[in-house]
Amino acid sequence: MTGLRSLAALLVFVTHILWYTPLISGDTGKELRETFTLSGSYGVGFFFILSGFVLTWTARSDDTTPSFWRRRLVKIGPMHLVTFGLAALLVFRTDRPTRAIDWVASLTMQQAWFPDVRTSSAVNGVAWSLSCEFFFYLAFPALWLGLRRLREEWLWPAVGAVLLLIVGAFLVATYVVTDQPRLVAFSASGEFSFTQMWFVYFFPPVRALEFVVGILLARIVMAGRWPNIGLAPAFGLAVAGYVIALYEPFLAGTAGVATVWTAPLIAAAAVADRRGAASVFRRPTVVFLGEISFAFYMVHWIVVMTAAELIGTTRTFSLATGALLALVVLAVAVVCSAVLYWCVERPLVRRFGRHRTDVGRSGLPGAAPTLRADAHRVAD
Repeated sequence: MTGLRSLAALLVFVTHILWYTPLISGDTGKELRETFTLSGSYGVGFFFILSGFVLTWTARSDDTTPSFWRRRLVKIGPMHLVTFGLAALLVFRTDRPTRAIDWVASLTMQQAWFPDVRTSSAVNGVAWSLSCEFFFYLAFPALWLGLRRLREEWLWPAVGAVLLLIVGAFLVATYVVTDQPRLVAFSASGEFSFTQMWFVYFFPPVRALEFVVGILLARIVMAGRWPNIGLAPAFGLAVAGYVIALYEPFLAGTAGVATVWTAPLIAAAAVADRRGAASVFRRPTVVFLGEISFAFYMVHWIVVMTAAELIGTTRTFSLATGALLALVVLAVAVVCSAVLYWCVERPLVRRFGRHRTDVGRSGLPGAAPTLRADAHRVAD
């Protein structure tokens, strides 16, 4: 599962490097942007499902709500503050219009609650997903308290019910939420409003449905009710799901309706991890890239936007030169993320993010014992 995170992070990078820099232009660039216009949202949805899965997979019966919240805040808080500072320098240098509410909402990880494109994407453009994750973490103890009591035979029907809610959110965004003013962005310019986009893509309660899918999926695997789908077929389903998303309405392809196709891959990876099955995603280099994927996600947008500023929007390159420059930007982002991982995330998580037992006070009752000794490395 850790190795798969590197692939999801790469999908996000590809969307951003194609859309925010002129590195690959012409018809080839246009075709690539159309092909990978949803890869970033697909990767983010994968992370949302994975988050619910891993938190359930690693839940412990002696955990407490305050301890859980502390560990999650130590995980995301310092990295957010550091990259917020780096992104702020970029904002000042480019003189990007930013209001006080944008700064405050972004700093406090509340930006995804605002149906305003300037606020939801303020400062560090990718940090809106932390607003969702922060909401997920706050809600997890209550969600787990309820979902742990669900009888095993009701787990699959519960997944079906949540999937219906995800489709329902898309229908509400399409037919209930106002479609004015029309948004000019990506390959679906003029087809919907930002408010519609915000409802299915940014709004934390709607994205929490994918998080709940992850919780239920983990319970299904732990209960031995997951069908025997291998890692390769599950990967094929995820790829097929992305292809299908490209032909769906944009509001469906950009969020939960599309990303639920990645759920079987997460479950199959968990089963493969438990069995110790051989996989390219278990190779040390890929696992390390997965371990630094959070740092990569948080810093890559800053690197991409800095590269776009340095290159300029009017320069054009051949396909070979543009691809080489894109690889250079990717390498810089990986190096920056490794430094942030070693200097910020890893030492602080080790120092302040350890599990502490405090049974009897605000506990997470009924949490399952850890299934693998190294499962908390995935959670971290």
